[in-house]
Amino acid sequence: MVDTISPALARRIALAAQGFGVRSGAEPGTRQFNLLLRRLGLLQIDSVNVYERSHYQPVFARLGHFDKTLLDKLTYGSGVTEYWAHEASFLPVETLPLMQWRKDDYREYYAAHPDSWGASNATTLAWLLDELAAKGPMRASEIEHESNKRQGPWWGWSDVKRGLETLFRQGDVVSAGRVRFERVYALPAQVLPSAVLDRSVPRAEAVRELMSISARAHGIGTASDLADYFRLKQTDALPAIHELVESGELLPVAVPGWTKKAWLHRDARLPRRIEASALLSPFDPVVWERERALRLFDFHYRIEIYTPAPKRVYGYYVLPVLIDDRLPARIDLKSDRQSGVLRVQSAWAEPGLLPDDIPRIAALIRRSALWQNLPGDIVVADRGTLAPALRAELARA
Repeated sequence: MVDTISPALARRIALAAQGFGVRSGAEPGTRQFNLLLRRLGLLQIDSVNVYERSHYQPVFARLGHFDKTLLDKLTYGSGVTEYWAHEASFLPVETLPLMQWRKDDYREYYAAHPDSWGASNATTLAWLLDELAAKGPMRASEIEHESNKRQGPWWGWSDVKRGLETLFRQGDVVSAGRVRFERVYALPAQVLPSAVLDRSVPRAEAVRELMSISARAHGIGTASDLADYFRLKQTDALPAIHELVESGELLPVAVPGWTKKAWLHRDARLPRRIEASALLSPFDPVVWERERALRLFDFHYRIEIYTPAPKRVYGYYVLPVLIDDRLPARIDLKSDRQSGVLRVQSAWAEPGLLPDDIPRIAALIRRSALWQNLPGDIVVADRGTLAPALRAELARA
């Protein structure tokens, strides 16, 4: 007999699994970062820095004010690595062997497509490996070569960068941390522990472990939810789900209003309430799968970074606002570091906004400005249905 989980409880389960609703008063440090990373399984990386880089914000959302240099020591250190997990992501180094099949897929793809860049630039790839072997870990900008210059527009990569990224995707090189957010590349033996180097995991077993990590991080979800966390194909994910059900790790449940089957992780918390207030990065696991965000929160979300400015509905870098177990608002933020000002470019109320939410949102914005070390005024632009009320609340002493 399949248990029924109400939509409201499903929301709370999902948020609890993501680390919301539990916070100590002390400023977090390395131990809390490690625990959170292993709870989430990964932190997505993105270069957009208009408000804050994507991997810092989920930590702030869950743990509160923290020193970003301490998180850098973890994410750029020996216990954490990077790979294409859910897009480019930081993940615990022990997870890396579970991605070997994906590296093999990239290698096979390049080999099967002789016109691809990787297949047609074998000499460059071999030279890059020799450079790293001779000189140790390096950034792309440190490698001297006639092709180490950008091609085309400002976002274009040099052949050196393209070569390093090709080698990175297929596992011939790995991340050795970052310097001013620029990835450092290394041969695996130069930076990875022997336990990681020597571990070989068959594809089916690796996918099952990844789905287990995903299920624990979701608490509850559909097959597509669980597969998306590590960008797995359904053909790989569904057999893993069946095995996790047989082992008792996943429990089939029904959620009224959900049109697809759902599974509950056996260790998921079932809280009666969630107390939280947070700004969610566009790349936060709570909202990065847009269909799940709509199903859980009735929140239609699309990031508009790549939309021409005149066609944007809400703004450039819009962050959903979490209040308890609801998403009652969205705010477009910009950290004006030169002026020392946090700019609310627009603020929008959702249908579920309550009057008591506005002071909590204003307090959240103030905490964000403090964390961003922006001592100036918080400037609210005259755009969005929530902007006048938020400006008035922020003006209160």
